[in-house]
Amino acid sequence: MCGIAGIISPNPSSITTHRLKKMADAIAHRGPDGEGYWINQSKSVGFAHRRLSIIDLSEAAGQPMLYSPGNSSTSAPRYTITYNGELYNFPEIKKQLTSKGYTFRTSSDTEVILAAYDCYQEECLQYFDGMFAFAIWDEKEQTLFTGRDRFGEKPFFYYWDEPGNTFLFASEMKALWAAGIEKTVEEEALLYYIGLGFTQFPIEKHRTFYKSIYTLPPAHYMKWQVTRNRITTRRYWDIDKNSTFSCNEKEAVEKFRSLFFSSVKKRLRSDVPVGTSLSGGLDSSSIAGAIHSLCANNGNYKSFSAVFPGYEKDESKHIQEIVSAFGLANFTVSPTHNCLIDSLDKLCYHHEQPIGSSSVYTQYAVCQLAARHNMKVLLDGQGADETIAGYSKYIHWWLQELVSYKKFRQYKQEKKALTDNKVPFEWGFKNYMAACAPGLAAAALQRREQKRLNTNNEIEPAFMRAFNNGDGFGKPFVNRLNDVLYYNTMQNGLEELLRYADRNSMAHGLELRLPFLSHELVEFLFSTPGNYKIRQGYTKWILRESLKNELPATVTWRKDKIGFEPPQMQWMNQPSLQECIHDAKQKLSAAGILKKDVLNISVRSRGAYDPDNPDWRYLMAATLLHLP
Repeated sequence: MCGIAGIISPNPSSITTHRLKKMADAIAHRGPDGEGYWINQSKSVGFAHRRLSIIDLSEAAGQPMLYSPGNSSTSAPRYTITYNGELYNFPEIKKQLTSKGYTFRTSSDTEVILAAYDCYQEECLQYFDGMFAFAIWDEKEQTLFTGRDRFGEKPFFYYWDEPGNTFLFASEMKALWAAGIEKTVEEEALLYYIGLGFTQFPIEKHRTFYKSIYTLPPAHYMKWQVTRNRITTRRYWDIDKNSTFSCNEKEAVEKFRSLFFSSVKKRLRSDVPVGTSLSGGLDSSSIAGAIHSLCANNGNYKSFSAVFPGYEKDESKHIQEIVSAFGLANFTVSPTHNCLIDSLDKLCYHHEQPIGSSSVYTQYAVCQLAARHNMKVLLDGQGADETIAGYSKYIHWWLQELVSYKKFRQYKQEKKALTDNKVPFEWGFKNYMAACAPGLAAAALQRREQKRLNTNNEIEPAFMRAFNNGDGFGKPFVNRLNDVLYYNTMQNGLEELLRYADRNSMAHGLELRLPFLSHELVEFLFSTPGNYKIRQGYTKWILRESLKNELPATVTWRKDKIGFEPPQMQWMNQPSLQECIHDAKQKLSAAGILKKDVLNISVRSRGAYDPDNPDWRYLMAATLLHLP
């Protein structure tokens, strides 16, 4: 886990160790254990690297790493890599490559990536189970190859000056700014954020919150043949949401359990201690349960939690149940509104792009706590909600599927079970209509979003007219539960949360590993029908059924879902935070973004997951923009 940066340019004066060091220094928090720089002989390519040592702690595993096929001591290195991430199955790939005649001088996963690329070229990505973003320079072919993991756990930002044939990349945008790339906000993205709460453009657009800076989408690679000045960007993996796994209920539960435990086991591979975040919810508790089953001696295993004594959604009780059941050494932090205020500038500095709610800060505080206890690796439960239908919003999509496919008896049974379990969900006449005409429903949702922005009476009209282009309103065609799960997993939703996780953890030199995002596990989940995800009044049914013997029943069959949810409404009622919000509105008004009469509107306190949360967005936008 590290920070990467690089420059490719026909102008040798553009590529200096000094410039590369400025880029690396800007992301030094991602890799506090070491740094490295490399410039090729013709001075057309330069790489920088900041190292967080997790696998093979020796200097030999440092980066940028040079590699010659066959590792001949007499041949000049052909490949050079700068790499951020972890390849969890590198021992298995290494064994395959060894059988093909490859030899290795380190115990690192970095060297395995280089050998795999030499062996398989871009097809090497099909073999990787991990989180990664990397760049490989092939000196012989004068080719740059960059790749990003399937779900977007690790970031890859780039700037491309086509006329100048110059390409810069980095793990974070601040490294590009350090290299002299202009920092200019994309006003359209700002409008969609403050008006609607959108925190990203659709993934396929490559766009970010800043002009001229782009992101390589998840599950994509980019290959640049420099001598031909030809760049190709391709998707190398996707979920087949229409695949089916022929099995009975018992076989499906066993298959899920096997894949999940295998994923956890691989993500425990490390040359430094590994801990886990623990919210008290089903996902993080399941990881703790799997670790307890897999590790005979986990008495010193550490977990880290956020608790809010006296808050109605405090998770202390459930956290303590798991801690007691598995004998964990648990450490807690209790963030307050004053902690948030004190950390606001630093939080926005690390995230660079809009933040959805204060729950992001809660995760930041948990990562900070873990770092203070000298942890370098934590396991975390992100990805389960999007792939196993954990959010209550998925319930109406499941019921619509049953109506659409005329499974009325099952529909009535499921609806009654959900109601009996007091699981919150919305259902009415419009849902019946959506089940019968999903295409019209998608169009209606898109029009509703556009209308919601158009009728916003707090944004300055001139700003609205200038940047309301309708680029961010696409809604998915949903005929089945898997359709909306695919949309949130692969197109809009999950990558935002993974961005938060990466920035919160790397701000403190900490690596987060996510067992629910094993691609084999996700592929299996999408091959199962909806009633393996929502059944008998419970979301994430297959997870609960698979782990019911590991977890306390009070956790396994919880009907509420909270996670690291802070008392944001209470915080926003505090005078000190309200003063910050008022200052933010003044700055946005002075910048011609908000109307001046917005200053007369009292702060509207909202919960962390309330979609109508304008004052939180104003606070974040003004802080992010560093408005005077």
